[in-house]
Amino acid sequence: MTAAYSVNGSTQGGVLYLAFEVGWTDWKMAFTIGHGQKPRQRRIAARDLVALEQEIARAKKRFQLADGVPVVSCYEAGRDGFWLHRYLRARGIANVIVDSASIEVNRRKRRVKSDKLDATKLVNMLIRYHAGERKVWSVVWVPSVTDEDQRQLHRELQELKDDRTRHNNRIKALLASQGLAVEVDGLLPSWLERARLWDGSTLGADLQRRLVREYERWQFVHRQILDVSRERRRRILCDDTAHVDLVRRLLGLAGIVNGAWLLVYEFFGWRKLQNRKQAGALVGLTGTPYQSGGSEREQGISKAGSKRMRKMLVELAWCWLRWQPESALSQWYARRFASGRGPARKIGVVAVARKLCIALWKLLERGEIPAGAKLIDWRCKLIKHKAKKSAA
Repeated sequence: MTAAYSVNGSTQGGVLYLAFEVGWTDWKMAFTIGHGQKPRQRRIAARDLVALEQEIARAKKRFQLADGVPVVSCYEAGRDGFWLHRYLRARGIANVIVDSASIEVNRRKRRVKSDKLDATKLVNMLIRYHAGERKVWSVVWVPSVTDEDQRQLHRELQELKDDRTRHNNRIKALLASQGLAVEVDGLLPSWLERARLWDGSTLGADLQRRLVREYERWQFVHRQILDVSRERRRRILCDDTAHVDLVRRLLGLAGIVNGAWLLVYEFFGWRKLQNRKQAGALVGLTGTPYQSGGSEREQGISKAGSKRMRKMLVELAWCWLRWQPESALSQWYARRFASGRGPARKIGVVAVARKLCIALWKLLERGEIPAGAKLIDWRCKLIKHKAKKSAA
């Protein structure tokens, strides 16, 4: 419903606009009915939904609006996630979640910032967005409850691997300080008992105990990684859901193993992309040219969107060049960048990552197999991958 504006710019009823400045202890809210109307600022305890309903009712009364007028709201994406969005939608409130990085800010070196000013800024931009100015900011796509829950498996696995790497590096750093080097594996405790320093002495007792405790933490995380990996593999083999079927289709391409699950559950499974430009932009792999007067330069990729996805796509690009040398994409890279030095090759791989993202989207959305790509049996790939990891 579009609000009716008077000559002086104020809104004659129609819509109540609400912007949240969401914090952990309290929420700042700004209510208005349109341009020219000073926002009504209110503060409530965080997650107090009863107080939220009461403030909305009071705002309607304050602006002399009927009880049934529509409410349009927004808040910035953050730690609170999507639960508030779902609650507002269930109450009939048209809410949008805004990408914080897309909000306009003053370019002065020093600027005044407060929750009150932020809420006022948000509600004014919400009016513009509701009036049809879609480029005023970027709106976050909200997954369903099921899609959000299905993202936990691969995110946990990645965090566990990062934790294992930290424990591994800490053990190696402690030993390096004593002039020793070792690979962290199941033989570490017995190795520590036999280890000798430069003068033939043993490791200090406290250091040994610390290393053993650090190894136990590494071992615990390693077991969890194996458990989560087995669960993911079991789902790929046995589940009969639409998302798993997309994972299998990606696994049918040589060079794609671990990234298939992430690409589907984090990106392709629930996002409704309209064209290839959206696919490249959502992972921040699009260029950012700068042109002002006679000055022109390329500032690099935008790095917007998911850092996790961008990292995985770059890794997949290297794998694609190795395992798909006959594909059109690999041959394009060979013509443009393969003969260059290190920096040029890395720039080329980023370009390959963007093109690969678009090619995989076309495969899942339209069934278009990347030109010259080698197809394999995904079941055989899983078996070989498991055997390789077991041997390692």
